[in-house]
Amino acid sequence: MTSRADASSWTAEVLSRTSLSEHLLRLELGGPDLVGLTVTGIPDEWVPLTVPGQFQSRYYTVRSWDGERLVLDVVVHAEGLVTEWASGDPVGDEVGIGPAKGSFAPPADADWLMLVGDLTALPAIARILEERADVPTRVWVEAPPGHEHLLPQTAAEVTWTRPPGPADSALAAVVEGLDWPDGDGYFWMSGESSQMRAIRKHLMRERRLPSSAYDVMGYWRKPGGRTRPVDPGPIWEAGKAAGESDEQIWQRYDAAQEAGQEMGQEMGQEMGQEMGREMGQR
Repeated sequence: MTSRADASSWTAEVLSRTSLSEHLLRLELGGPDLVGLTVTGIPDEWVPLTVPGQFQSRYYTVRSWDGERLVLDVVVHAEGLVTEWASGDPVGDEVGIGPAKGSFAPPADADWLMLVGDLTALPAIARILEERADVPTRVWVEAPPGHEHLLPQTAAEVTWTRPPGPADSALAAVVEGLDWPDGDGYFWMSGESSQMRAIRKHLMRERRLPSSAYDVMGYWRKPGGRTRPVDPGPIWEAGKAAGESDEQIWQRYDAAQEAGQEMGQEMGQEMGQEMGREMGQR
């Protein structure tokens, strides 16, 4: 799947699959090629994951990496390509892993941390709590019941809320009602994209925080968000066979989309419900 001449991607084997809850699966990845994986050490770092039969990557937080085994926690959606694959029997499958990136960057002298997120943010929050136990921290998690055990036991003050419905979130309202501590700290938040956009505006306009004092990222879009209504698979395969660049393939893909070609229902549903990292891509 990759060669060591290409140090920007790695092949990994799925070593185990563990159900953490009704909504969350843990995948443990390993293999000789993965030993060369380069990570950032930033506690909210994420990697692109490409599953068998797909060329598009989805982004998942690195729950842990010990130099040989990579642990990723995958949220189970109602539908979606990664969900369907991970919910089956993926052990033994080969997957693609891309380079890690992270964005959690509190000042070295931060007086406090505030961490807010939904179920998709839980792996990052857990790792931040493990690695930054030296800073007074308050946490708000929006998740269905049954996930409390997934956060480490630390001195952090943790508040759990429930989502208003399936594939929905109300975290923006939670943050708008928070009491902020004195001193200079760092605010970190991840979850549904429209909620994150609202919070960015709140932090800039109401709280007037400098951009160095917070990190707010959209991890997924609720159904009804932007989708690509053309199956890119055949276009991608034909483009690669013709020696086209990725940019050229996507140009043809967009042209096909504008021409109104139809795709199977699965792709449209997947792009609305499968989590991704909104970075630029994310």
